Amino acid sequence: MTRFARRTLRRLPLVLWLTAVWILLWGTLDLGTLVFGVVVALLVTTMFPLPSVTTHMVARPLPLLRLICYLAADLVISTVRVSWQAVRHGPRTTAGIVQVTLLTDSDHLTAMVANAVSLAPGKFVMQIDRGHRICYVYALGMRAGGEDAVRREVLGLERRIVRAVGSASELEIVGRVARDAGIKEES
Repeated sequence: MTRFARRTLRRLPLVLWLTAVWILLWGTLDLGTLVFGVVVALLVTTMFPLPSVTTHMVARPLPLLRLICYLAADLVISTVRVSWQAVRHGPRTTAGIVQVTLLTDSDHLTAMVANAVSLAPGKFVMQIDRGHRICYVYALGMRAGGEDAVRREVLGLERRIVRAVGSASELEIVGRVARDAGIKEES
């Protein structure tokens, strides 16, 4: 296979995605919109190529499914929790900022943890200190002494993400920390 063919094949998903966005933006699906969408997508991917990203992530289907289910459940539970806080306390709802030191040192995993924390209402990552692997997490409805619960929740989410897509060395790190802390590993 030629270098051009390999590059084109690697860009195919992006070309398809950009074509779909083009069609959605125009709001019609006809031959002209499709053809011009493909042309624009090819021009964009040729003139502005994305750099290649190398990662040591390995997708594991069962832990990935568990992570998705956990995030879906957390989304529902967090929505109910925030709604209850708004109804019960209104503007007097308490909040806090918690410093959480992550276990892994991967930019990809740090970004995934930050996005997963911020996905559900009530918590979000305000700042990341990459040099020290620290996430500063804003938590709504937090009471005095609730910092440890927020840390456990974020680190538990990091463990789930590492089990779903982490490298072997990252799996070992979170497994060792979980064993040392007496946390039961999921099968």
